Amino acid sequence: MTMTTTGTSRRVVVTGMGATTPIGGDVRSSWEAALAGRSGARPITDDWIHEHELPVTFAAQAAVRADAVLERREVKRLDPSQQFAVIAAREAWADAGTPEVDPLRLASVVATGIGGIWTLMTAYDTLREKGARRVLPLTVPMLMANGPTASISLEFGARAGAHTPVSACASGAEALAYGFDLIRSGRADMVIAGGTEAAIHPLPIASFASMHALSRRNEDPARASRPFDTARDGFVLGEGAGIVVLEAEEHARARGARVHAELLAAGLSADAHHVAAPEPEGAGVARAIGDALRQAGLQPSDLTHVNAHATSTPVGDVAEDKGLRLALGDAVDGIAVSATKSMTGHLLGAAGAVESIFTMLALRDRMAPPTINVDDIDPEVSLDVVRKDPRPLPGQGRLIGLNNAFGFGGHNVSVVFASA
Repeated sequence: MTMTTTGTSRRVVVTGMGATTPIGGDVRSSWEAALAGRSGARPITDDWIHEHELPVTFAAQAAVRADAVLERREVKRLDPSQQFAVIAAREAWADAGTPEVDPLRLASVVATGIGGIWTLMTAYDTLREKGARRVLPLTVPMLMANGPTASISLEFGARAGAHTPVSACASGAEALAYGFDLIRSGRADMVIAGGTEAAIHPLPIASFASMHALSRRNEDPARASRPFDTARDGFVLGEGAGIVVLEAEEHARARGARVHAELLAAGLSADAHHVAAPEPEGAGVARAIGDALRQAGLQPSDLTHVNAHATSTPVGDVAEDKGLRLALGDAVDGIAVSATKSMTGHLLGAAGAVESIFTMLALRDRMAPPTINVDDIDPEVSLDVVRKDPRPLPGQGRLIGLNNAFGFGGHNVSVVFASA
């Protein structure tokens, strides 16, 4: 099937979803766990956690190990970040109906924030301890940031392009935005898009802990990620991948595909404020949200649900609150806000993609997932945060939802979806 319609009037729909997360090995189990309010954070049992005397001894590790899903040959040839991406992409492709598509009209856009750090650090240890001859010949393909999208492009024959946005914790959402643009511009009819991360490694943990970004609730990991709570003390490092199949609406209709949701627009901005800290008044956040709504032809009052970036850091959560209110005004008071990082932890470059999937599922099921561990909401937070239990989304007909994703470097991405 070949279609070459061009122009920004093309509608973009989501016909496939795949994920592997700290709360489930696929989309269904992850979503069920999110609605149930289950945390994926737990102690790290690997020897290196004590060998390096790390100040943080827990993380939100993948619920299902990649080596339990992939063949041994694949595990040896792919960095963990690539392994998660391939697992999620295969699920998304099957969910889309294993479509037949012209390879020249299929693209892949898979992002990461950090890339193949396990491969890089392991290879360096091998070089120091055993010499250059023992370094694996596939080291560079395994460590490079575009490795996940390359692996997916190869597997599915995606020849319209293979791209890798790297914008820290906004990467996964930016991949969806890039895929959206590829279809709207006419370069592709289908795009396999999303984000992946596998950075639960001694170096990132030590570094994030050194900058006081991680929670240190070693005695109670499940309650460590607490977005918007007065007692929040940092994020919980997570891992996994979220991948979707984006498709031109006319292409999906022609093949009789099931549509999960429509991707209406994506807004992007930069804070240009600080390499790590967000702009404290949320001005960049507001610009990204406002741009997305304008592109979609929506008013703030059209929004029903927001899946917030909300990492559980003292400064970031308040800045997002301010940005949402600046962009949406009083309309924000009627919007159900969820912060699913309270359960999954922070998947860095995969976060925006996984949380976009959660946003679409919330619209589909008309149910906003809870934000757990919010015992005492910060008085500086004015949002209507869904707490403890899932909340039915009000109204009839089509629902509109927003996913926010922000990253070190001042990256802001807001993606708007509509229920099918």
